[in-house]
Amino acid sequence: MWKSEGKQLFFTSLTMMRIILLSCLCGLLSLSFAQQSDTEDGGTEDEVVELFTTPRTKLSAATSDFGYNLFRALAARDPKSSVLLSPMSISAVFTQLSMGASERTMKHLHRVLRYHTLNDPQLHDTLRDLLAYLRAPAKGFSSVERLLIGKRLRPNLEYLSTVEKQYGERPQTLMGGARELKPVNDWFRQHTGGKVDRVLGTALPRNPAVVPVGAAAFKGKWITRFSQTGKKEEFQLDGEAPTTTAMMKQDHYPVKMGIDSDLGCTIAQVPMEDGVSMYYFLPDDVTKNLTLIEEALSAEFVQDLANTLHSVQVQLTLPVLKLGYSTDLLGPLSDMGLSDWLSSPELDKITSQPVKLTTVRHKVVMETAPEGSQYPGTPSANNGPSLVLSYNVNRPFIFLIRDEPSGALLFIGKVLNPRDLASV
Repeated sequence: MWKSEGKQLFFTSLTMMRIILLSCLCGLLSLSFAQQSDTEDGGTEDEVVELFTTPRTKLSAATSDFGYNLFRALAARDPKSSVLLSPMSISAVFTQLSMGASERTMKHLHRVLRYHTLNDPQLHDTLRDLLAYLRAPAKGFSSVERLLIGKRLRPNLEYLSTVEKQYGERPQTLMGGARELKPVNDWFRQHTGGKVDRVLGTALPRNPAVVPVGAAAFKGKWITRFSQTGKKEEFQLDGEAPTTTAMMKQDHYPVKMGIDSDLGCTIAQVPMEDGVSMYYFLPDDVTKNLTLIEEALSAEFVQDLANTLHSVQVQLTLPVLKLGYSTDLLGPLSDMGLSDWLSSPELDKITSQPVKLTTVRHKVVMETAPEGSQYPGTPSANNGPSLVLSYNVNRPFIFLIRDEPSGALLFIGKVLNPRDLASV
């Protein structure tokens, strides 16, 4: 009898200790965000720390903010749908387009691209070098952009040569029609290492105007591998029966984590090779409404996360993703303040003829696999009870893939149902 009571008392004490430890940990994980808020509310001008100090990191922040704005515009068009975006290729192709624009149009484009804050006289050199750096094979990221220009516009040869000299690829001039569909798609497939196929799903009309096209692919490698993978588990859906998707799991997985009570989500930063990280924003509840998280995203906010999330070991469960997405970005770009410009873009240095943009093509694919370069460690031995933290991405979430040294946003997505973004 006494032994039974003693055993029950032990387990009660153990449970209470776990609750206390969990409460303390939640407080610790939330602390960084509270401190950040206090600094913003009560900090003085002397306390402001500039997060982006080099031309590369400043440009990365600008292209990232353009990407977050474009992601919001794309998501707002259909809030109940999953979306996927790689903003670097779109930013780069519109930068090339700005080289052929009038002074007034160039300034307008640069404002939307967030370049107006840079004051970088070597903008094109900085962008070219940043793209080359991000496309290093070890990062697992490939992106390519190209302007397709109708031959009937008689494009200025000097402009075509200037773009080729600066960025290494000449805009393609074409007549349009079904005959040119395959060569265009073959070019994009070749320049993404065979990863992105059929960038153009249908043939361009005869005598097309100017068509910006951007494509990207990502297959990075975790630093720490997952030992359990492939098992189908439930993925919760908002207002629908759960679906199933393949998951990968690992105990004692090293991540950086934080709880943001204002956004109602837990954030995990999972490290990948060559300075790349994947951030997961997991809402507290099963919901399609991720607007609060979407609205909070900015280059500065994510840089603050990188600086303040806490290193922990967790039982990590992630969906095995193999995603693809193809869309026309003309509408979202119009919503960002480009509607008048798109109908009359003033591309004086490209052609003397009136021109109008009727489509902006974007196709992306990405994949996450369980492979990693290291095996997970084991928890440090101690005399007290161990607390197992769990982070299970089994409901709608937002993710982003970021290059940490530069701060560049490589991919961003909203996954309401993994089946929505089955590779295309």
